[in-house]
Amino acid sequence: MKFIKTEIPGVFIIEPTVFNDSRGYFFESYSKKDFSGYCLSDNFVQDNQSKSSYGTIRGLHFQKGVYAQAKLVRVIHGKVLDVAVDLRKNSPTFGKHIAVELDGEKKNMLFIPRDFAHGFAVLSETALFSYKCDNYYNKESEGGILYNDPDLNINWGIPKDKIITSDKDALWPTFNKWKSEKTK
Repeated sequence: MKFIKTEIPGVFIIEPTVFNDSRGYFFESYSKKDFSGYCLSDNFVQDNQSKSSYGTIRGLHFQKGVYAQAKLVRVIHGKVLDVAVDLRKNSPTFGKHIAVELDGEKKNMLFIPRDFAHGFAVLSETALFSYKCDNYYNKESEGGILYNDPDLNINWGIPKDKIITSDKDALWPTFNKWKSEKTK
């Protein structure tokens, strides 16, 4: 497994070693030994999976406080643009985001530490998206930031007239509104 540092400390692109032969392929999608060697969360407690159509944007979501979650995300089938926004108050990259194309053919993954907002846009006809979390989901601790916040200026790679999102995701506050409410 290859761990590639990104411009945001703690966020890693992970490229597994894939063994292909006439039967198909095999790879390790997670190894506690490898992850703990990079001081990344190695205590995953929940796996989630979604299927979405082209143009779907899910996010930007996070869990607050003691329910914050680190995530290991990947695409089983299709392609997505995966986005992580740094919400760590004292981080030099606070408010910055990283966007990485995850591809079911490449089998690349992204590790996102706790205290990040996370979302993805489906770039292929459909995508099966899977992720591990190191903490359980708690509805009362759910938070979000508006996916099309003009200050974050995330290029999701989807034409505006093709975007599909939930009513809830269209109502999250902007980053600046979330930031000002957080400091109250």
